[in-house]
Amino acid sequence: MNAQARERAQVIFQVRSGQMSAIRAARTLGISRQQYYQWEQRALAALLTALENRPQGRPKGKTDPCQQSLQRQVSQLEKQVQHYEQKEKLHQLLKQWEERPKRSPAKKKPK
Repeated sequence: MNAQARERAQVIFQVRSGQMSAIRAARTLGISRQQYYQWEQRALAALLTALENRPQGRPKGKTDPCQQSLQRQVSQLEKQVQHYEQKEKLHQLLKQWEERPKRSPAKKKPK
């Protein structure tokens, strides 16, 4: 936080605690009273937002759209590789089946 923002926060807290009037605060900050009240309202809204409940645990890392796109492409390519590997195994099995030694049909023995 920079020094100017820290000074503004300090003045706002002094007004809110009754140590300083809004008119004096506006003069100290070099702004109009109306502008002071706008800053005060923004500061209090930011304070409330900062104090809201947040999900527990470490926040998830920011997702990079480019990285997500690449991950999807990798996943698709892995599926294609798996598909082609299965297809190749099937072709090999069919080739083995066709090249197997042919057996002559078993002759039935007369009764």
